[in-house]
Amino acid sequence: MTKIPDGLENLQPETLLVHGGTMRSQFGETSEALFLTQGYVYASAEEAEARFTNTSPGFQYTRFGNPTVAMFEERVRLLEGAEAARATATGMAAVTASLLSFLKAGDHIVAARALFGSCRYIVEDLCPRFGITSTLVDGRDLKAWERAVRPSTRAFFFETPTNPTLELVDIAAVSKIAHEAGAQVVVDNVFATPLLQKPLQLGADIVVYSATKHIDGQGRCMGGVVLGSKDYLDKHLQVFLRQTGPSMSPFNAWVLLKGLETLPLRVRAQTETAGRLADKLVELKGVTKVIYPGRKDFAQAELAARQMTGGSTMLSFEIKGGKAETFRFLNALKIIKLSNNLGDAKSLITHPATTTHQRLTPAARAELGIGDNLVRLSVGLEAYADLAADITKALGCSMG
Repeated sequence: MTKIPDGLENLQPETLLVHGGTMRSQFGETSEALFLTQGYVYASAEEAEARFTNTSPGFQYTRFGNPTVAMFEERVRLLEGAEAARATATGMAAVTASLLSFLKAGDHIVAARALFGSCRYIVEDLCPRFGITSTLVDGRDLKAWERAVRPSTRAFFFETPTNPTLELVDIAAVSKIAHEAGAQVVVDNVFATPLLQKPLQLGADIVVYSATKHIDGQGRCMGGVVLGSKDYLDKHLQVFLRQTGPSMSPFNAWVLLKGLETLPLRVRAQTETAGRLADKLVELKGVTKVIYPGRKDFAQAELAARQMTGGSTMLSFEIKGGKAETFRFLNALKIIKLSNNLGDAKSLITHPATTTHQRLTPAARAELGIGDNLVRLSVGLEAYADLAADITKALGCSMG
């Protein structure tokens, strides 16, 4: 196979996402090739030995690596500006691998309390089974991060913006605290996408994505990716993925490669519409609160402007009333679809208290600001006017 020449690092994201990482076979295909294979044939026993001792480049087994998956990894690596990237079967596989690949019994994690429900499960329930303890803090409070540090602290973990209340964590400031304590910083960057926020440039060590979300962007398949230093890859991540097997399928990698080609167009359009909808929602009587990082009235507007280049494709808002009124609003929507997914070309809305965060106790949800009247909206590619009309009509229904 022939590889696109080096030197892509200096190109713009839009160009990288079309050409980055491409390897062409002897047939010179335009679209990236899909290699649906489990294993690989060696020309000789000597070549097989060299592959397994890593003295000769090449693929051994698709659980370890695959040409289509490798193209996806390289394209995301170039976009993120990381030294290394490895794909996983799902976003949660990426989160789990990013932490368990380097943590061990006796280690301690400091994590922001505002986490996606499955991420909190990893930190609060799964890690303790292996002797890894954790402390949850208010991610907005720098002093809380400092107070939570122990001699055994080895990782800081958080998402920013958070799901679903869009709280921000100061990546640069928290990374400084972590590094002074000798800990690695792991950031879930899904809500911001790699286009609107660059955690590695702000001091983070490891970045994770659910490629299921914006990277695919069209509700087709699942995937995840972990990005970090080559040292982290060589010493921890590669062997963990190889031996535990949360591998991305070649077909999913091929679909995700196609998704990356249109990522800038989609995120740009969705972010613009999200901002307009946030402004519209503020004017509507049936809405009591609007949360959007791109607005000046956002509680952390200064931080949003400092570490993000856009307000996100996501917004949350509270309906006047309680669960009954909120459910009437959701059930009255016609264009916006009820789904717990996000980052899709279709606008998707969910009720976090009864879906993504339902496993949390009522007290934990209250602490995070997840009330029965909160909804999370992932803005799609529909026309702004149609989405605004859909929301306005549904709000009228919710108020009776």
